[in-house]
Amino acid sequence: MFNSFKNILGTLYSNFKKSIGFLKNIQSLDQATLNQLEKTLLEADIGIETTRLIIKDLTTLPPQTSGEELARHMNAILEKILTQENYIPSDQIFLLVGINGSGKTTTAGKLAHYYRSLGKKVLLVAGDTFRAAATEQLNQWAQKTGADIVMGKENQDPASVIYVGCQEYLAKAYDILIIDTAGRLQTKVNLMKELEKIKRIIQQQLPDKKLSTLLVVDGILGQNSLIQAQLFHESTPLDGVVLTKMDGSAKGGIIFSITSLLHIPIAYISYGEKLEHLEPFNAHAFVESLLAD
Repeated sequence: MFNSFKNILGTLYSNFKKSIGFLKNIQSLDQATLNQLEKTLLEADIGIETTRLIIKDLTTLPPQTSGEELARHMNAILEKILTQENYIPSDQIFLLVGINGSGKTTTAGKLAHYYRSLGKKVLLVAGDTFRAAATEQLNQWAQKTGADIVMGKENQDPASVIYVGCQEYLAKAYDILIIDTAGRLQTKVNLMKELEKIKRIIQQQLPDKKLSTLLVVDGILGQNSLIQAQLFHESTPLDGVVLTKMDGSAKGGIIFSITSLLHIPIAYISYGEKLEHLEPFNAHAFVESLLAD
């Protein structure tokens, strides 16, 4: 799994590796090199604040630092950023949150497949009752993966559907509960209040179970994903992030800002449409794919 993940990332980040390839040819560390490196990091969506922190760290290196040594030092810095917060999976209950179009429903299906492949008994809950297509899509994922599903009626109170899902989870002794949610209500305030209500229902019904609240973000959106993470984290503390749509055009550098500025770990990465195209995040493989030849 590690090697396949690394190979996938290597393909996705081929453009970044080309941009940073100049490091191999430098013989010493000067301001021009740092400026070029700063530009490359910003173009990879790593963000201004996080890029400044990285460059500040690199300025402590001696002028005689070679390109190879600089690359190794960068590798260590980037991996340290991603491992300062580590995701600990619940292996029990997953609450997926995020804006419409981020890939929540697809992520729910892929997570179901991942745990079904481990021999787990999985229950999906279609908590996005405001978008009929979301319920139908999740039902299709349930059929593909062999997971069971709880669905409500269109425009039904999502909390009531999730209440039934929690009861079903307990009554039939499921191993994994995966809850999809709406990404948009009338206002942002309404959305956040709805998520808070849903979380209370889960905690009341399943007080002894570990709940992981995962924010699903579109890897193409760059710095907008950081803003999303801030808003959701303020309303309903997040346990991790799922980075989706990593299919070539996504730069993915935003994960460094999410981790370093908000202290939220990356949980999973999704990179295609197939069931198996979701992997637990591996910081070492991710950074190695950015800087490897």
